[in-house]
Amino acid sequence: MRMTVVGCAGSYPSADSAASCYLFEAPYEGGTYRLVVDLGNGALTPLQQLVDLRDVDAIVISHLHPDHYMDICGTYVYRKYHPEGPLARIPLWGPAGCADRFADAYDLPHDPGMHEEFAIHEWADHEIVTLGPFTILPRELVHPVEAYGLRISDGSGTVAYSGDTGPTQALVELAAGADLFLCEASFVDRPNNPPELHLTGSDAGEAAAAAEVGRLLLTHVPSWTDHDAVAAEAKATFDGPSELVEPGGVYVL
Repeated sequence: MRMTVVGCAGSYPSADSAASCYLFEAPYEGGTYRLVVDLGNGALTPLQQLVDLRDVDAIVISHLHPDHYMDICGTYVYRKYHPEGPLARIPLWGPAGCADRFADAYDLPHDPGMHEEFAIHEWADHEIVTLGPFTILPRELVHPVEAYGLRISDGSGTVAYSGDTGPTQALVELAAGADLFLCEASFVDRPNNPPELHLTGSDAGEAAAAAEVGRLLLTHVPSWTDHDAVAAEAKATFDGPSELVEPGGVYVL
């Protein structure tokens, strides 16, 4: 399994990164299966530098905030109006109500919305989804909207992805024993952080330590947050390897 960081800016695209988007690739049926995890605003530009959009096999969305799904609009246009003709439907998973939200984002009627371009499904907490070589376990976490962390495995390794979440034991359970823990860290430690919204670097490190993960990858750090402080907080609470991800970073399991 190969994971590439397409975009990792928190909350909105930064000057040097798209919002949340990760490309997972693994061998499958004599070829390569390509799974896009989140598709935040700005992500289509760097994604096209990595892969022909025709070769994307499936898309999964952790939650319905624009920095995690808004570039589904451009993807819809690409698949519907491609000069070679409409492309085949591909699986698209997201939280409850995602099909209508995607249609609203492009000002489409809900019927057919984007159903002709995507086979749209909704997550159910703890119900495993299989996409090509990948098994995905969604776990509902803590955020102002319905939001899922995702545990993604292909038989060679496991990546736990927090999506967006506040501190919760469910995140530790999701990440337990994962080889890589791709974890948001949007805040630094301070007394006035909004509750149940995001994690600090310390929170991410504490979850990584409790889950006994192999490696902590910090992501979703907004431009206005001190990146070095986030990294230092994580290292203070997790004694395993940890780092801030960067656009274009590649991790192979």
